[in-house]
Formats: sequence, C-alpha cells, structure tokens
Amino acid sequence: MKRFLLEKLAAWKDNPDRKPLILQGARQVGKTTLLEQFGKEYFREVHIFNFEENLVLAELFSVNLDPHYLISELRFRQDKDIDIERDLVIFDEIQACPRALTSLKYFQEKMPQLALCAAGSLLGVYLAPVSFPVGKVDIFHLYPMNFEEFLLAQEDHKSLKVLQDANHLPIPRLAHEHLWQRLKEYFIVGGLPEAVKTFIKHKDNTFIAFQKVREVQKNLITAYLGDIAKHSGPVNAMHIARIFESVPSQLARTQDGSASKYVFKGAVPGIDRYSKLVGAFDWLEKAGLIIKVPIVNSGQLPFSAYSEENVFKLYLFDVGLLGAMSKLTPNMIHEYDYGSYKGFFAENYLAQAFLAGGQSDLHSWQEKSAEVEFLYEQDGCAIPIEVKSGWVTQAKSVKVFVGKYHSPYYVIFSANPLSFTERVHRYPLYLADRFPIAARIINMVP
Repeated sequence: MKRFLLEKLAAWKDNPDRKPLILQGARQVGKTTLLEQFGKEYFREVHIFNFEENLVLAELFSVNLDPHYLISELRFRQDKDIDIERDLVIFDEIQACPRALTSLKYFQEKMPQLALCAAGSLLGVYLAPVSFPVGKVDIFHLYPMNFEEFLLAQEDHKSLKVLQDANHLPIPRLAHEHLWQRLKEYFIVGGLPEAVKTFIKHKDNTFIAFQKVREVQKNLITAYLGDIAKHSGPVNAMHIARIFESVPSQLARTQDGSASKYVFKGAVPGIDRYSKLVGAFDWLEKAGLIIKVPIVNSGQLPFSAYSEENVFKLYLFDVGLLGAMSKLTPNMIHEYDYGSYKGFFAENYLAQAFLAGGQSDLHSWQEKSAEVEFLYEQDGCAIPIEVKSGWVTQAKSVKVFVGKYHSPYYVIFSANPLSFTERVHRYPLYLADRFPIAARIINMVP
C-alpha cells in the first residue's frame, strides 16, 4: 500500500544536506513498513536494527558512540556488509535505546554520507530533552492513511483523478456519489494499515469485511491500552487509559452533533481538575493517540493568545477506531444512520485530515452560544471552517464570526458537492485531504 510520504523520503535521500531522519508516529501507522519499502526501492540493501526486539544492541551504544565503531560492530553482529554510500540503515523502535538516539548527532557530524533512518512510536514519552539531538536530525511524521491513500490502496485511480482535478474541473454527480460512499467506508475502516489491508482482502463481501475490520480494531485498541500500562507506570496508566477511552463519550455529549469541550469531571473518578491530569493528556498527545484542539474565545490573531491550556476539544487519531470505541456497528455508519454521532465523526475526520496535511496548529472557536469547528489563518485573516455531517448547511455561527471579525470568506464542509461564491466556499467532506490549509491558498476557480 503506497504512502504519499514515500515521495518526501525520496527527496530526503537526494538532498545533499540531509541529516539522519527520525520518522515519528503512533504505533501501527506503518512506519517500519514504509521505511522498508523506501529502502527496497531506492537503495542497494536495507539493514534493520530493532532495539525493542534485540536488547543486546543497546550494549554497543553504551560503550562508544563513534559511527565508524558502531557500523563496524553492526556489520559483525549481522554478518553482512553495510555499504555506507549505497545502503539504508534503519534504527527501529529507537526510543528503547536513548544512547542510539544520541548517536544520530555523531552520524550527522562524522558519517553524513550514510542514509540513516530511525523510527519510534513513543519518543516524546520516553526521552528527556537532553537526549534529543536537536538540530542534527530531520524529522518526518507518519499519520494513519488518509482518504486518498485509502482509495489508492484499493486501486481506485478514477476517484483519485477526480480529486486531483477538483481544483479546476467540476466533480460529476455520479463521481460525487461514489466518493461519498467510499468516504463512509473510510469512516468505518479508518487509516490504520492493518485495518485497511483487512478490508481490501475481504471487500467482495462487505459485511464480512467490516466485521473483520472491527476485530482488527478491537485488537489494536487492546494493544494501545497495553502500551499505556507498560510504559507509563501503574497510577498514571489508569488515568491515561481512562482519558483515552473517554474520548468518544466526551465527543458525543452535545445533542446538536458537534464535538463538545472536554469536561474533566467524571473522566477519571475523583479528579475534576486539569492540573491533576495534565500529564496523562501530554502522554496521549506525545504517543500520537489523540488530537488536542484548543478552543479560543476570540477570532483575533494569533489564535494561541486567546486559548487556555485547559479548554479544548479532544479527538482520536483515527476515525475508524472512533467508531469501534463508540460501539457503532459498521452498518449504522455505512447507512449514515447514527443520529447526532454523524457530527462529531465528521469533525474527527477533518481534524485527522488537517493534521496529516501539515496543519498542526488547529483551533476551534466559541463565544457565548456561537461556535465554529475550526479556524485557520490566511494572509493575516482568520478563516472560519464549519463542519456539517449531512446535506443541511445552515451556518449561523460562522456568519456571526464573519460579521464580528471581518473574514473575507468562510468555508463549509458537508455532504454537498463542491461549489463556492466569493463569500462562501463549500467543500464535500471527502476533499479534506486536498483542502489547501497548509499552503494558505484557496486555488479553486468557479
């Protein structure tokens, strides 16, 4: 299954000023698989050293961090030559050996010709700032497969072509309906490669395929909870697990279908203050399992100046897991028959798509009874983004925002086809991956 980040990795390989690369991301998003694929396509040989599987490897780094010594020892350990000019070396699960992470600094300084990649799921959780080779590494982040990668995995090239042409050609009605059906499949399956692979394997019988996907997702949830228990200490683990499991019910608190502000009371028994749970939220965020979106009380820039640390919305990093943890059957989601849940599903999907698209500085807005799901800044202006799960797109709050903060236009994501005027840009939800939020440019032609 092709990942678009492969092209970025290829550009890194050809960059004469490249540094050792750290590929971060939550567990099970496909980091190691992507690096192996990268190595096989672009290098003579790939050498993988996993610090979780082989604890003896850490002994090498406890003695000496000189790259020439380390490569010599690694050659001996695997009984295979490593060509530092033509091969790719992968340090997998590098968080299990902090001195291996430190060694990247010396590889950058003394052996820059070696293509060295490190992968780690819990780097932010494990390591103190002093261990990190600041300024000596390049860092990429791999997220769950986005909707376009989901289509590509199914070899639905016709739909991909429609999405790629959407900024200068209208989307045909039949194509719109087809993409909408595909998006509902993505809401069920999500973007974790194992779930996507399972869906594709059984997709000739969608009932069986979705049931198999749910089994995979339940196993993944158990694995994430196991990671929490293993790596965070017994007391903190309980708090972290409770918060992780509370995200779906927190999102579903409001009756209008929109995601609500996270409420601390009841999330962890006996604790109702953010200050006592901040470590748990930080752990989940650093592990890549949640998306934390601050709620601001003003549309003025910069948004961060009007946010408070303890006022935010919380989303899961994968919309497929959200469905599994919400106990919604695949049929309910596929038939779009799950009431107000549709609203926060659509929001979670957009938050996931925006983050993967490079927009890490997400904010929401609330003032009095008005609220807008997302904000972004373009050319010094605040642009509000309203999210609607269906075809009804009345947008009172976004009009309040525009009137108060003089935005040049506003954006609505919904189930409706692509259309826009000077003041209103309407996108179908399935175009979230292609929404130019990172570039800050709206490149749509009427």
